[in-house]
Amino acid sequence: MDDVAQELQFIVEEEKNGIRLDQFLAGKLPDVSRSFLQKKIKGGKVSVDGKAVKAGWKLNTGNKVQVIMEPPEELSVEPEDIPLDILYEDGDIIVINKPKQMVVHPAPGHYSGTMVNALLYHCKDSLSGINGVLRPGIVHRIDQDTTGAVVACKNDFAHRFIAEQLKEHSITRTYHAIVHNHVLLEEGTIESTLGRHPADRKRMAMDVKNGKRAVTHYRVLNPLNGRFTYICCNLETGRTHQIRVHMASIGNPILGDGVYGPAKCPFHLTGQTLHAKTLGFIHPSTRKYVEFDAPLPEYFEKLLNHLKK
Repeated sequence: MDDVAQELQFIVEEEKNGIRLDQFLAGKLPDVSRSFLQKKIKGGKVSVDGKAVKAGWKLNTGNKVQVIMEPPEELSVEPEDIPLDILYEDGDIIVINKPKQMVVHPAPGHYSGTMVNALLYHCKDSLSGINGVLRPGIVHRIDQDTTGAVVACKNDFAHRFIAEQLKEHSITRTYHAIVHNHVLLEEGTIESTLGRHPADRKRMAMDVKNGKRAVTHYRVLNPLNGRFTYICCNLETGRTHQIRVHMASIGNPILGDGVYGPAKCPFHLTGQTLHAKTLGFIHPSTRKYVEFDAPLPEYFEKLLNHLKK
């Protein structure tokens, strides 16, 4: 976006007659959070036919909705001396075993303590710049409470090379998880489209408008005690929350997942019991296949041993 404010205009279609203003804008601006839109409306940056109104204002066919979008503030990401569990490193790539609670890159509410802050300290200026100042080196990511293998790139050539493999779905990504309930099939494939939930922007949902193809292959590793099952999942695609949504859709939400699973967890966990175990790809310089294994975190091992009894 340019360094000047932009004005967006939308005309309310006939099929949107009677819709709330905030819901209308959420549909028109899918990449913008609901909280951001609420702030815009409260701040008088949104008008209907030239008048500032509240978020719950009911729109009529033909209304002109205007939104003023200011340029984003310039943010600088500071290097921070945060320990990293490095699985592999060379002049092109660095593979990290990410712990729980660590966000991969800075985002609203998380501008410090991220993997990027740690990488900037460790790698100095040796990170690709393709994804901009907030995401140097980052070619893919995993959720805050998902642990395991993440690769970052030290130069733009390596970044493009690995990003192309991600685009072609040729990268090996195997996750281990503990899920609720008995899994009916020893192995299976879940295929759907996946996109933002129309009513809750923090959730993803299957078979929604403008969703993207998502494919997860799963296999039972240990049936455990019947109430929980230890599984592995191979990603053919890598959509946001893909494994979490797919496993919940067949009645096996991931243990600890308060978003797609039961509200109450029988164990003291911090988020979902999901670990990016194996990451494999063609190395950008050697052009040979390399594969990295991230050991299960201690909490995961202890929980597995407990559930096997």
